[in-house]
Amino acid sequence: MSATKQILDLNRFDANNTSHMPPLLAERVARRQATFGAASVLFYEQPIEMVRGEGAFLYDTNGKRYLDVYNNVPSVGHCHPRVVEAIARQAGTLNTNTRYLVRIVETYAERLLATFPAPLCNLVMTCTGSEANDVALRIAENVTNARGFIVTSSAYHGNTSAVEHISPSSFKSQNAAPHVRTVPAPDPRTAPNGDIGTQFAAQIQAAIDDLRASGHGFAGIFADSIFSSDGIFADPPGFLQQAAAIVREAGGLFIADEVQPGFGRTGGGMWGFARHGIIPDIITMGKPMGNGFPMGGVVTSPEYLTAFTRETSYFNTFGGNPVAAAAGLAVLDVIAEENLIANAALTGAMLKDGLKALQSEFNQIGDVRGAGLFIGLDFNNPASGAPDPAMASHVINAMKQHGILIGAAGLYGHTLKIRPPLCFNAGHTKMFLDTLRKILAETL
Repeated sequence: MSATKQILDLNRFDANNTSHMPPLLAERVARRQATFGAASVLFYEQPIEMVRGEGAFLYDTNGKRYLDVYNNVPSVGHCHPRVVEAIARQAGTLNTNTRYLVRIVETYAERLLATFPAPLCNLVMTCTGSEANDVALRIAENVTNARGFIVTSSAYHGNTSAVEHISPSSFKSQNAAPHVRTVPAPDPRTAPNGDIGTQFAAQIQAAIDDLRASGHGFAGIFADSIFSSDGIFADPPGFLQQAAAIVREAGGLFIADEVQPGFGRTGGGMWGFARHGIIPDIITMGKPMGNGFPMGGVVTSPEYLTAFTRETSYFNTFGGNPVAAAAGLAVLDVIAEENLIANAALTGAMLKDGLKALQSEFNQIGDVRGAGLFIGLDFNNPASGAPDPAMASHVINAMKQHGILIGAAGLYGHTLKIRPPLCFNAGHTKMFLDTLRKILAETL
């Protein structure tokens, strides 16, 4: 069986290997390493120096164009004119902390909250998804008077000290914290008769029982509703209902991390959890919220937020600043006016069908799954069926050479994470599929 992979190692550049690089690029890498040190993270066997972005494309310093099938940060497209103009206009008018009444901030909150079901009508603004998940964790601990949390085995929920404990895909050598239990990703292929809902709920119940027996109690579960870091598990819609019921029966909170599946990406509505017919207790958001402008948020009920603020004086200086609100409002406008949720469904189905056609043509492809414009494609060894992360890495770097950017996911790093901007269209889809077919044919 392949070794498990830490999330940042899935596509990471090896800084100790620069001998094969052009001198100018090696110099640029050395400059980065000298300033960022060991914390520097670059992608690909040979890093790219980017200078510009537009729509679904990025451009490097040599003018080479790359189709971006990796980033969910610029969700409505790189440098979308509507978002750029809104940020610039507000930055030239007013940007200050959140201790003042500013109409665009309240307008944004009202517009965003209108997309959520009752009773989720209070918003806490942060600067990052990590901060949002940190706040959600603290709310759940406060409401339940417990500290135990459940996450999936390769989940990633952020990088604060507290949130790292519920991000097993970040672990290098340490085990999960004593107050955290992990359960396997909800993979229908492993469930008896394909009943992933029953299996997942049973695994959660066992983890709850263990947390209680160990004295930590049960505060809640953090779930990315498309399980992106675990390898992307979206179907069947509704399988999370049993898990949510088990969590509530145990007195815990269901926390939906919508940093990756949110803002229309799954094509089934604004939020990933809606595909499953559930209403979470807390919802967190991040990266796509401002199309690259640093934003994050927590949505919950007044009951839970009041209980939290009764015990702590939480305040975020920059969370919800006027420029962030302008960016976020522009993103909501673009999603609606350009019909990007419908596009995610239509183009995503076209892309998924094309990938399944490739699956029947190339036996290295083990599985294709996902929803909307968020699809996972596994590479397996044709002889043994074992995960093949080396093949995934080869394809990722070969795609880069052909002008397409993509990354990996999953416990073993053998899953292509296909996650383009929501403006991805039929032409982009053809370019991606044709290039992947060419690379796979050359690999045989």
